[in-house]
Amino acid sequence: MAPKLKKIGINQYQLEKTPEMKAEVIVYATDALIANINQDLSLNQLTEAASLPKLISPVIAMPDVHQGFGLPIGGVMATKGLISVGAVGMDINCGVRLLTSPLTYNEKDFSPEKLRTLINQIQRLIPVGLGQKHKKRLNLDLKKVVEQGVEYLVKQGYSLKEDLARIEEKGRMKEADFQSLGERAKNRAVKQTGTLGSGNHFIEIQRIEKVFDQKTASSWGLTENQICIMIHSGSRAMGHQTCLDFTDLFWKLRTKYGIDVPRKGLSALPIETPEGSSYFSAMAASVNFAFSNRAMMSYFIRQIFKKSFNVPLKLLYDVAHNIAKWEDYEGKQILVHRKGATRALPANHPQNPREYKETGHPAIVPGSMGTSSYIMVGLEKNKETFYSINHGAGRLMSRTQAKREIKEEQFTQIMKNIVYNKPFRIIADEAPQAYKNITEVIDTLVEAGLTKKIAKLTPLAVIKGD
Repeated sequence: MAPKLKKIGINQYQLEKTPEMKAEVIVYATDALIANINQDLSLNQLTEAASLPKLISPVIAMPDVHQGFGLPIGGVMATKGLISVGAVGMDINCGVRLLTSPLTYNEKDFSPEKLRTLINQIQRLIPVGLGQKHKKRLNLDLKKVVEQGVEYLVKQGYSLKEDLARIEEKGRMKEADFQSLGERAKNRAVKQTGTLGSGNHFIEIQRIEKVFDQKTASSWGLTENQICIMIHSGSRAMGHQTCLDFTDLFWKLRTKYGIDVPRKGLSALPIETPEGSSYFSAMAASVNFAFSNRAMMSYFIRQIFKKSFNVPLKLLYDVAHNIAKWEDYEGKQILVHRKGATRALPANHPQNPREYKETGHPAIVPGSMGTSSYIMVGLEKNKETFYSINHGAGRLMSRTQAKREIKEEQFTQIMKNIVYNKPFRIIADEAPQAYKNITEVIDTLVEAGLTKKIAKLTPLAVIKGD
C-alpha cells in the first residue's frame, strides 16, 4: 500500500508514520509535484530510511526528490553518529561551482559561432564522457589530492588561494585518508582529476537573466547579463567505486553490529566502528577529489577566458550535493547526510565563510540541460531542513523512458537558442523534458519560507559527456 501524506504547511507534507519508523518524514512539494513523487518509490525509500537507528527527526525530502539507491535523491538525513553509504550515494560530492566574469553578454562576442569555438576549446583541455582521462598525466600526486584537497592544487599553482574561502569545507575534509580507499577506487581515479564525466554533469556558459535581490547580488558582484560559467561534476570513478565497496562491506556486517537495515542500499554502521570510520575517511577522500576535480577544470577554463577575452574568472562558490559531514546544529555536532541536496546557511550563521557572513553563502542550484539555473540563499527558517535546499530540478523520467519517449524535434525546439556539443541520440536521456520544472521546484521552497532567489541564469552553451 502506498504511503499516505498529510499536508501540514505551505508546500509541506508529513508522511504517515508506520510502526517501523523511528523518525518523522517531511516532504516539501507543491500539489502538482506530489503527484509526480507518488509515481516512483521515493516515499517507500523515505519510510525505510526513517526506520534506521540513531536518527534525528525528521528525514527530509526536497521538491526535486526521486527514487535512487538507498535514500532517494533529494533526501536529507541527520543522525547521532550512524553513517549510511546509501544516504550519500554513488557520486560522492557531485556538486557545482560558479565562476563569474567581468564580461557582459552581447550578440557579437557570444554569437553561436563564437560559443561553438569556446566549447571546442574547453573540450580540447577537459576530457568529457564516461571513463575519460587526461592523455598526459598532470603533475599531481593522487594521495595529496585526496588528503589535502584544493589546498594542494593551490600549492601546485592550479588554483587560487582566495578560492579556498569560497568552497564548502574550504575544499578539504580533514578526515580524508588515502589508505581507506580500495585499490580499485584509486586505480580508476588515476588521470581523472579535471575531467567532466557523463550523465547529468555539464559545463555551461551562462548569462544572468534576472537579479531578484539587488542588494545581495551587488555584494556578491553579480549583475544582469553578466557572463558566468557553471561546472557540475563529482568524484568520478573514485566515488562510485567507494560506494560499491562499502555498501557490500556494511551489508555483510549489519548482523555483527546489530544494525537493522531494511535493504542493502541503505547499508549503515555506527561511525565509531572501524569500518564506519574507514568509510567516512574514504568518503572524505572522494569529497576532496571532487572539489579538486572542479578546481582543476576551473584552471583550464580560466586559461581559455584569459586567452580569448583577457579577463580573469572569479569563483562565487562551490557546493557539494552528495556528502555526509559533522555540522553544528543547536549547539551540538550532528552527522548530516545530503543526497541530492545543497547546504544553504542563512545570514550570520557561524559556519558561513567570513565574506558571506552577513548574507549567507551562495547556494547554487543547476537546472537541467537547456533550462535556467538559480543562485539562492538560505533563510533562518531553513533550520527545519538542517539548513538544506534542493540541488536541481529532479528527474521525471528514467533514462530509458526518456530515450524511448522524447522525440528529437521536441528536444531541438527547446534547445534552438543554445549551443550544445553532442547529438540528440547520445544525450536524449538528459533532455529537459526528462526533468521537473526547475522554477516550480525552486518556488516550492521560496513559498515555504526556507530560501530566496538572488539571481536566475540562462544557458548560452552547454558541454555534456556521454
